[in-house]
Amino acid sequence: MSIQTITHVEYHCADAAQTAVELQTAYGFRRDAEQPAWQPAVRTVHLHQGSARIRLHSSDNTDHPVARYVERHGEGVAALALGCTDPQAALERAERHGAVVLDREARLIAGFGDTALRLVPLEEAPAPAGGGLIDALDHAAICVPAGQLADAVRFCEAALGLHRIFGEYIEVGEQAMDSSVVQSASGEVTFTLIEPDTSRRAGQIDRFLADHDGAGVQHLAFRTEDIATAVRTARAHGVEFLSTPGTYYDALAERLGGTAIPVETLRELDVLVDQDHGGQLFQIFARSTHPRRTFFLELIERQGAGTFGTANIKALYEAVERQRATASV
Repeated sequence: MSIQTITHVEYHCADAAQTAVELQTAYGFRRDAEQPAWQPAVRTVHLHQGSARIRLHSSDNTDHPVARYVERHGEGVAALALGCTDPQAALERAERHGAVVLDREARLIAGFGDTALRLVPLEEAPAPAGGGLIDALDHAAICVPAGQLADAVRFCEAALGLHRIFGEYIEVGEQAMDSSVVQSASGEVTFTLIEPDTSRRAGQIDRFLADHDGAGVQHLAFRTEDIATAVRTARAHGVEFLSTPGTYYDALAERLGGTAIPVETLRELDVLVDQDHGGQLFQIFARSTHPRRTFFLELIERQGAGTFGTANIKALYEAVERQRATASV
């Protein structure tokens, strides 16, 4: 299939320079050697680490599309660039299957709410560079309004050529949500799609959709080869991660048996662990610093696991609930 990878993320924010400093300091991102030329009314900073690329945009002009996005949604992912073997063929396929073309010359199509999808040549995909905390963008988690999950999955399958590889109904207390994971044949494009169950008490997905004003990217997960070192380094530079109750770790031996990272280390760092048929995965979620609490980052280490641990998905949303409860006190 034409779509192979995510070449970069386009992130709209209030101050691109300040956001760049935060990502450089906390997570080890580096500025590209060649920055884009200054454009009227918009400031752009390009960052990279491993094969992950982030393009930060901000504007002081209230009529500029970047400023309008931030005013409506707060800071967030405005576009995901998908590297394709044949971008024009990918655009034509997407359009045949109902995709709305926003900019034909730029091969920009509507994706999820105001998060667009940009179809770019595969040669724009960055060559991996080692030596950092982060190796790649593992997946993007996207919230959609109730009743739209099935349509979102069909769009990903028909228009983008992705395949549904996983699904889970998650209950956290009196709230619940439904999720599906879609992925490219290459395994390099993965979207976790989530909708709230409105027959249950309103919860964090409902709040995201209200505070973000519609569908959008809730978090980005960056893959690392050494999550313990990545967490310790990020914490030393001011990143706060969501906490996990001690009882979670008390039950690990019975649930999983042995773990590739010692349980004592996982407990110390609040790292979650789960496994599938291929091996284990380790995850941790940063506390959102977004004023609306609508966007955050995840670190994930995969030791053979190719999908997502069922228990970890529930643990994430329980952790977010604890964060929101603490913030409201």
